[in-house]
Amino acid sequence: MNKALLILIVLITLKTEAQTSVLQHADSLYLNGNYSKAIEQYKTLSKTEEVFDKIAKAYIAIGNYDAGLEYYQKSLEANPDDALVKYEYSKLLSKTKKFKEASTQFNELVYIDYKNPNYHYELGLVLEALNDSTAMNRFRSAYDLDQTHQKAIYKIARSYVKKRAYDQAEYFINKGLESYENNVSLISLKAQNYYNKDDYKNSKIWFHKLVQLGESSEFIHVKLSVIHAELSEYEEAIEQRKRALNFNPYDSNGLFLIGTYYERLNDYENAEKYIVQCLKLKDVPLDYEYQKLGTIYNRQQKYKEAIASFQTALKENPDNINSAFYMVVSKDKYYADTDAKIKLYEDFKTQYPESFYVKLANMRLQELKEEKFMNED
Repeated sequence: MNKALLILIVLITLKTEAQTSVLQHADSLYLNGNYSKAIEQYKTLSKTEEVFDKIAKAYIAIGNYDAGLEYYQKSLEANPDDALVKYEYSKLLSKTKKFKEASTQFNELVYIDYKNPNYHYELGLVLEALNDSTAMNRFRSAYDLDQTHQKAIYKIARSYVKKRAYDQAEYFINKGLESYENNVSLISLKAQNYYNKDDYKNSKIWFHKLVQLGESSEFIHVKLSVIHAELSEYEEAIEQRKRALNFNPYDSNGLFLIGTYYERLNDYENAEKYIVQCLKLKDVPLDYEYQKLGTIYNRQQKYKEAIASFQTALKENPDNINSAFYMVVSKDKYYADTDAKIKLYEDFKTQYPESFYVKLANMRLQELKEEKFMNED
């Protein structure tokens, strides 16, 4: 063999081995999370077009999505038939909210391999972001191709839950749970589907299953609180509302509801505590809340405080006839003088002659006048 040719072969072999060594080193750096160093090594290779996709992935790993897109484009220019690179490129376009470009790429992928369910699903996500009504068709295609595709099933089921199409929603939710019984997204939809049709007993079961699986959010605990209250399980309703407050401590409505639940349990001290906290947070007309506080004071025979609460309610809303009458009743309990009590009810009748409470006022006036007559005798 010609000596020069032999030397050339040796040099080529050494160069190839060196390039292979660099590639292996770069791959090792990438696998160990040293992405920037891996990029440096990949770029030293003589045939960088063969590793453009790897460079793209490394850039994505460090959060440089623009560079990732650039190198995926270069990879596709070098290897236009590489469906895997095209798929990763399409997903990155979607992730970076370049939805129109992503739609074009995913449509091409669907054309290349119509039977790939994930191409349909990913295209559905892009169309959904573009507010394209055909998005659901893609999710249905993904499901038709793979009836265990959890993400596609979720999209379809959620659509039916929103439409209050209870039976269709339940069908798809159950299909998904057949292949993945602990899918928290589908379990949440199942709980909401029951809740929407006022089936609180079944809704409670599925919301509690979410909690058992380690899920905890303001939404879950608020829903559970409402459910327990609807089922007259006020201790549990209080517990769940308090857990919801961990996510939103300044929820005045939540504090108020806890107060009303304590009232149902005849725990007026705690009812007072939470409604007072609610009132401190609100900056809107509070006549109903002060009225509720007044009734709770009355139940504790704190008539002076009740009167003050009803007076505040009337300041908040002078047209609140309920508070006006409740204040009269509180003063009736608080005052000792019968004539003063009679005047309270007569003044109320004069001020609110058309009120439903006039009938009750007349009944109480008759009792008071009889009481006065008996005392005079």
